[in-house]
Amino acid sequence: MRDDEILTGSPLEESWLTLEQLAAACPVEPAWLRHHLEEGLIPHAGSVAGVWCFTSTSLVRARRMRQLERDFDAVPELAALVADLLEELDELRARVGSTGPG
Repeated sequence: MRDDEILTGSPLEESWLTLEQLAAACPVEPAWLRHHLEEGLIPHAGSVAGVWCFTSTSLVRARRMRQLERDFDAVPELAALVADLLEELDELRARVGSTGPG
């Protein structure tokens, strides 16, 4: 898969992905994910019996960070900060959208 062929869609909220599945969905090498996990840059991950499990939130964040690092040559910490801000913006938009015009 080429870099510009990133898959898009709506991940299921109740689905869990393994580290390898998340890496394939981003697409990144598992080592890229492990490094970002060790640095605490990808929260929303859990370990069950020594196996990493990721939610759809982790998938969106990892894709954003990878794109920022690739497109803008951003260091991982900066990509994580921008991902934080984008997540907060998404949350605020969802809140405003749920209240409707008023």
